[in-house]
Amino acid sequence: MPDWLLYTGSRRTHDGIDRLPPPPPWRAFDGEPVLEPPSGGSENEHQATTYRPSDDAVQQVNAALYLRRPLLVTGPPGTGKSTLAYAVAHELGLGRVLHWPITSRTTLRDGLYQYDPLTRLYAAGRHDAEGRRGRAGRDGAPSEEDIGRYIRLGPLGTALLPYRRPRVLLVDEIDKSDIDLPNDLLTIFEKGEYELPELTRRAEPDAEVMTADGPGARVTVTAGTVRCRAFPLVVMTSNGEREFPPAFIRRCVTVELRQPVDGEELAAIVREHLGPLADQSDDLVRRFFERSASGTLATDQLLNAVYLCRHADTEDRRALADRIMPYLTGPVDDDE
Repeated sequence: MPDWLLYTGSRRTHDGIDRLPPPPPWRAFDGEPVLEPPSGGSENEHQATTYRPSDDAVQQVNAALYLRRPLLVTGPPGTGKSTLAYAVAHELGLGRVLHWPITSRTTLRDGLYQYDPLTRLYAAGRHDAEGRRGRAGRDGAPSEEDIGRYIRLGPLGTALLPYRRPRVLLVDEIDKSDIDLPNDLLTIFEKGEYELPELTRRAEPDAEVMTADGPGARVTVTAGTVRCRAFPLVVMTSNGEREFPPAFIRRCVTVELRQPVDGEELAAIVREHLGPLADQSDDLVRRFFERSASGTLATDQLLNAVYLCRHADTEDRRALADRIMPYLTGPVDDDE
């Protein structure tokens, strides 16, 4: 394995990220104060420890880490695009993956932070009526001391906090986004910072806000600005449902994942996930490849079929497997 690789695909946690050299001058960030990432391991440990990355994926993950650039991962469903983020976080000990699922209604603001002014106004009015702290001003506006209680950083906003080590951010299915989101992300990825206007207008410079790391996770934001220190490993997945602007592609490291090309590779994946339950599953692996010639299937469909056929009391394993492995695209079976 080349010495320059930090992520190797070994699936064993190690401190290789500490060998990451300083960033290129045009990708250096100096956010403060420096934060330690939250403690705790990566979730989805089974997926992270059974994932078998291709050599190309390993190379491109490391390129993204070195260059401090987002990683755009494309490929058909079931090739492990999302799982790659969890595998990297697990091996490099980068903690919990920040997951940002994308829909056609998702905006940049959704990923950065959410502000709840209605709850804040209600709380201020209640405190005023009860004669306690947080009284409203003469104009009826709530006091500003506790505004951070009503601001929660999103997955992207949390990933851009000034952590000492990079966080892993999974931007899932970015090809489903509104046409403007990729271009909106360009500015954030280039600057490595963003503002919270609700905080920049305050006289008090510091505000404690919630983060996307769960209940009780809070950080202090100064002067309403968040700037990263270690640029996060941003893993953006795409099923190829749309094309992206050249300016967006140019600023990404790209990798395309593929389906297993032969039975031996696919059988190895089944063994990684199911262990002894994968014994005597060669017929199902062959059936998967037969059906793949007529339409799109995903590897996790085969895993479900193998598991079910090992536990179901049936003599017609092929018929049961076919029902568990419907085509994702392409024609249905002639006998269906």
